[in-house]
Amino acid sequence: MDGFILAIDQGTTSSRAILFDRKRQVVGVGQKEFAQHYPASGWVEHDPEEIWETVVATVREALGKGNCRAGDVAAIGITNQRETVVIWDKATGKPIHNAIVWQDRRTAQICAKLKKKGLEPKFTRKTGLLLDPYFSGTKIAWMLDKVKGARKRAEKGELLAGTIDSFLIWRLTGGKVHATDATNASRTLVYNIERNEWDSELLRILEIPSSLLPEVKDCADDYGVTDEGLFGAAIPILGVAGDQQAATIGQACFQPGMMKSTYGTGCFALLNTGGDLVRSKNRLLTTIAYRLGGRTTYALEGSIFIAGAAVQWLRDGLKIVSRADETGPLARQADPAQSVYLVPAFVGLGAPHWDAEARGAIYGLTRNTGPAEFAMAALESVAYQTRDLLDAMHKDWKSNGADTVLRVDGGMVASDWTMQRLADMLDAPVDRPTILETTALGAAWLAGSKAGVWPGMEEFASSWALDRRFEPEMDDATRTAKLRGWRDAVRRTLGSRLN
Repeated sequence: MDGFILAIDQGTTSSRAILFDRKRQVVGVGQKEFAQHYPASGWVEHDPEEIWETVVATVREALGKGNCRAGDVAAIGITNQRETVVIWDKATGKPIHNAIVWQDRRTAQICAKLKKKGLEPKFTRKTGLLLDPYFSGTKIAWMLDKVKGARKRAEKGELLAGTIDSFLIWRLTGGKVHATDATNASRTLVYNIERNEWDSELLRILEIPSSLLPEVKDCADDYGVTDEGLFGAAIPILGVAGDQQAATIGQACFQPGMMKSTYGTGCFALLNTGGDLVRSKNRLLTTIAYRLGGRTTYALEGSIFIAGAAVQWLRDGLKIVSRADETGPLARQADPAQSVYLVPAFVGLGAPHWDAEARGAIYGLTRNTGPAEFAMAALESVAYQTRDLLDAMHKDWKSNGADTVLRVDGGMVASDWTMQRLADMLDAPVDRPTILETTALGAAWLAGSKAGVWPGMEEFASSWALDRRFEPEMDDATRTAKLRGWRDAVRRTLGSRLN
């Protein structure tokens, strides 16, 4: 065995497989995009069969590019888009409905009814989450109610439900293992993060039979082996974590107070709070950062629904740019005298506002506003939203103080202009690592360390390497004025109901 580690990174818009060698170097990559389905306003779905097909294809592609046989792979680590949920037939493995994606807002009314009954504090106390359509629980409840015969079949034990990791594990193991890890479980709205178990009271409220749900394991654990016929040999699955927690691990944020932010379709910032389950007073989420050896490490999380998706909107919707990497140079050409603000509430606003009904808005347009100003507004919106999260985190986690250094990853961080503006708005350093594939790296480390071919936590953390640190350069007066304008734009957006 050569000790290769394979990471399956199943994301919102594409599936990727990344093959690492024993020295943690990337030797093979496969990637395939898949379709986004929008059956109604605010609804977002994926075809689980297409996800499965892209995962299998990308694994084979990565193995081929790495000139690696399945028998040479020591372990697989899986990381996945969180909150996206599937229900499938226990006997056939066939989904009963498309996967409902984390961005989907169809269960807003369910959440509103639960809030009206005064149940949000109960959910928050047990799960660390808020009653929002973002999370998996109300999506499962919706499918059980809306798919013909689903509830009766679930009560008979004929169906299984889970986040994408569970669905992939079931398929990869040929239906032998129904499991998830603690980080994915913590995003379902029905998992008690203090007691580390499915919560029977919350399941009753949402009318979800416990028989649907997977066994919850540590992030580095035995998840069975792949069916030999898939890749030519059985490969152990030894690591699983939701994508944002995997990125936290890949960024080696193992010490309390360390913080990372991932800029992909959305933006997700996690602050490690160690063994302390910090209950936010500023509408952040309390979540599980990772669970290793039965020991739970917690985090405060701020979730922004639209980050890189705003750049996709510029490219695909407005056709201002033809490639995402054109936005930084275009923003650099913007007129600094114009104060244009994009509040990207295309699917509502996440932390710390949590308004599922808010919709996107642009403020400050003049006759001189053009593509450059639109590009700047889109990129700056990411920096402003991150600043809102950082302010809330400092209020909840005072010991972190003003000494925050943010470790960043994701597709957007390749833009120097965006990272400099982020540092300017945060008034704090922003560190970009040499390895940007931190989500896949985190999943790979979980599997590799469990397999005994990758180092333990301390040695892995010491190998983290800096590519570039972005220091704040903007003067206080300019920063203050820009933030004041942003907060006014958000206030106006939250106060309007134009949808």
